[in-house]
Amino acid sequence: MPVINRIAGYAEEMTAWRRHLHEYPELGFDCHETAAFVVARLREFGITQIEEGIAASGVVAVIEGQGDGPTIGLRADMDALPILEETGLEHASKVDGKMHACGHDGHTTMLLGAAKYLTETRNFSGRVALIFQPAEEGPGGGRVMVEEGIIERYGIDEVYALHTMPGLEAGSFDTCPGPIMAAVDTFHIDISGTGGHGAYPHETRDPVVAAAGIVQAVQTIVSRNHYTMQDLVVSVTQIHTGSAENIIPERAYLNGTIRTFDSEVQQMVWSRLQEIVDGQAVAYGVQADLRIEQGYPATVNNADKVEFAADVAREVSGEAAVSTRREREMGAEDFSYMLNKRPGAYLFLGQGEAAGLHHPAFDFNDVVAPVGASFFARLVERAQPAG
Repeated sequence: MPVINRIAGYAEEMTAWRRHLHEYPELGFDCHETAAFVVARLREFGITQIEEGIAASGVVAVIEGQGDGPTIGLRADMDALPILEETGLEHASKVDGKMHACGHDGHTTMLLGAAKYLTETRNFSGRVALIFQPAEEGPGGGRVMVEEGIIERYGIDEVYALHTMPGLEAGSFDTCPGPIMAAVDTFHIDISGTGGHGAYPHETRDPVVAAAGIVQAVQTIVSRNHYTMQDLVVSVTQIHTGSAENIIPERAYLNGTIRTFDSEVQQMVWSRLQEIVDGQAVAYGVQADLRIEQGYPATVNNADKVEFAADVAREVSGEAAVSTRREREMGAEDFSYMLNKRPGAYLFLGQGEAAGLHHPAFDFNDVVAPVGASFFARLVERAQPAG
């Protein structure tokens, strides 16, 4: 697979970076050691404009090109997952219960490789803002970095990101214009009844039966309340209640996820959930309280930027290895906050046959790191040509 020759020469060094990061995973906003490693490499490359501590442990570094021009933002996430690694590899996680099971070690490495090349060559105008982000896997580091003003402070005009994807041919690219990943919301339902002896249910207000009624009714939101051609997922994923076979408990708790692309569909789900919870509470004589935690918005690619990014990807990997017809999916991504502020594109980079994302046997394919780094570098050179 053709890559920039100079970046191909970094392959061994990039593999060492990536495997070091894989050995020492960090979670959420607590990516301080990862950020320190990133900053040390950036300084070795000769980059001096570096801001640390954004969203607790995020980093933004700026590379100046030749002359005036716009600023392009390139983002990589740094955080890992609370998973016990089962790869058995020499570079497996040295931190029990934490591992890079989603390829963020590879994402960080690819952006570092591009940074090294762009600092050496500076064959572009304007500036590049390198965004190393914590907390993609849950707390929303992308949101916090945006709220802390990185887009405005660095004058970023457009933004791009890559995500590795097992099952796609190694070095291939897959994306689509418009929505590519869903908005995600979380619902919590607390049910309070009157507990008692399991042999005397008539003396209780049973939250278990109410919880079962709510779960059944929630299934009708997708099947009966929305147009079937619109993508929607409402899944109940947790039920917690009870302590013994002969005790009717006082309380029950339900939890689940909502995935949407359209704000009207999202609002409909919120309304129907409230109606169902209120109605079932009355029906079963219990108190039920709904709380909806709004999460990442939908990740929406700019159509023009997708076509441009795909053209760059074809230059790196060839015509046959690039698709802009990927079907949108119900997963979520906090790069959405950056795309809400500026036009850009999010692409998947194939890593070949491998364990799936978030699987304890997953490991990033180091062969594709120079491909991703070359994509980032050529994206900058094509978007902001020198002279």
